[in-house]
Amino acid sequence: MTDADCIELAELDKKCFSVPWSKQSFLEETKNPLAIYLLAKDNGKILGYCGFWRVSGEAQVTNIAVLPEYRRKGIAKALAEEMLKICTDDEQIVLEVRKSNSAAISLYEQLGFIEAGVRKHFYHDPEEDGITMLRRKI
Repeated sequence: MTDADCIELAELDKKCFSVPWSKQSFLEETKNPLAIYLLAKDNGKILGYCGFWRVSGEAQVTNIAVLPEYRRKGIAKALAEEMLKICTDDEQIVLEVRKSNSAAISLYEQLGFIEAGVRKHFYHDPEEDGITMLRRKI
């Protein structure tokens, strides 16, 4: 991810999330030495992205998002699989997902994530519990 991608990523986020990240949020991530962002592009257009922070033996997923018209084509899975390749064997990977997001939960389970807990009222607009999922690479 580069500074030049941040406007397009903010627009993508508006189409994917009820509380999207701003261009400024993405710009700050380009300067975060702990952050890694993977982009799926077609002819220069960003179709989706996966972001995660690597801290103290753990990878914390910030977001995985794909434009609605490109969903169900394996893009999110490809991005997540690339993230798994980047993470070391001893890193635990953690993410939160809306309880109602059955498509994402199914994808994460296919990739070896397990439910580790529930964060009550984690999401807003609309308010909803978040499911914490984790995966050890080994």
